[in-house]
Amino acid sequence: MQRIKEMDLTNGPILKKLLIYSIPLILTNILQILFHTADIAVLGIMVSDDAVGAVSANGALNGLIVGLFVAFSIGTNVVLARKVGQKDLESARKTVGTSILIALISGFILLSIGVPLAEVFLKIMNCDPEILGMATTYLRIYFLGMPIMMLYNFCSSILRATGDTRRPLIFLAIGGVANVILNISFVLMGMTVEGVAIGTILSQLISATLSLITLFKSKGYGNLQLKYLKIYKKELKEILHIAIPSALQNVAFNISNVLIQSTVNSFEKVGTSANGTAVQFDNVIYMIGNAIAVATTTFVGQNVGAKKPERIKKAILCAVLLCCTIELTIGLTFAIFAKNLCGIIAESQEVIKLASIRLTIMGSFYFLCSIMETLANAVRAMGKPVFSLIVSVLGASVFRIIFLKVTFYFVPEFYVIYLSYPVSWTFTILIYLFVTSMVYKRLKTRLQKEVS
Repeated sequence: MQRIKEMDLTNGPILKKLLIYSIPLILTNILQILFHTADIAVLGIMVSDDAVGAVSANGALNGLIVGLFVAFSIGTNVVLARKVGQKDLESARKTVGTSILIALISGFILLSIGVPLAEVFLKIMNCDPEILGMATTYLRIYFLGMPIMMLYNFCSSILRATGDTRRPLIFLAIGGVANVILNISFVLMGMTVEGVAIGTILSQLISATLSLITLFKSKGYGNLQLKYLKIYKKELKEILHIAIPSALQNVAFNISNVLIQSTVNSFEKVGTSANGTAVQFDNVIYMIGNAIAVATTTFVGQNVGAKKPERIKKAILCAVLLCCTIELTIGLTFAIFAKNLCGIIAESQEVIKLASIRLTIMGSFYFLCSIMETLANAVRAMGKPVFSLIVSVLGASVFRIIFLKVTFYFVPEFYVIYLSYPVSWTFTILIYLFVTSMVYKRLKTRLQKEVS
């Protein structure tokens, strides 16, 4: 029964399997955002807009630091997916054992960095002094739970690499419901942002525990056994080959987001709260596209292992088609009802006005981001993570910041901050179209030689 839950993506109808794999992943990502939105809503309704701003002020910083290590789970996904495609059970289990240890080590490194330096990081980002205390408290507690969060991320990545996206969805749903209940309970007990942070950690503990139990009980490629719980040099090298460029790419993305957050913070706590409010909704759009991009990683990875280049090409094309169809539909809907949606969380009309500006712009163009990430993940899964790193850093980070700084200098308006995103996504996609084609042709030639 355990093996049935793992999906073979190297055979069968591509679009159908991509949808079957992607839908639970999309629901997982949406639930993750909805639960986080519930956290923000609890603070907005039961505490204050300042509390919302305090949590929101941490968003870009969390993405920067956590993203550095979460990228290692991308390495796990690609490498393990290839083992599945190769039907190499022994190496797959070594990859799983190595990945779990990487998760724990990463988590404790993050804890040791984040807890003592939380306030320093926030000051560097020009966090509003009025919310600095609450923001620091939230960030320190959040980083205390990093070992648990890293463990959950890696366990989910292992399950997804084997084609199993249903159980991560179930485990997140259980943990997420617990998170909402805990947050409300802690706020009713008199806590503010610290209650939300503690609730998040405890809910992640529930999800991580369920995931670990599943890996121990599994009979398939995602099986975790104590005898394999060690660092294997070969598997570690393979993971690092993908993970290090992916980590640097995530850092570059999030450094640009931190710089953009600093520009947002120049509009003081109104801008910070507006940004945090809109993010809760446009992140739903982003996460749908991100799910398709992750599905592309696993799909391409398994077929690289199985040496089936034609399925790789078709999978990439199907993924881009899904990005355009789904993202445009949902994104434009959110843009049309931007003010109504932002009014669910925020009370201040000024906050709602600024928040709707972000949601309208981002919602209308997030399909471009999805296409960009799908192509980036395809290049990474085809074994060229350095190419993905170079293109994404130059296009979606360096070009974006230059565009923002120059444009904002002449037009210092709130909407200009968010125009930098679709402009940089378009520029990056144009480069990726050439790079993806080149990498695929080389891979196809190599795989055909290996088969013959």
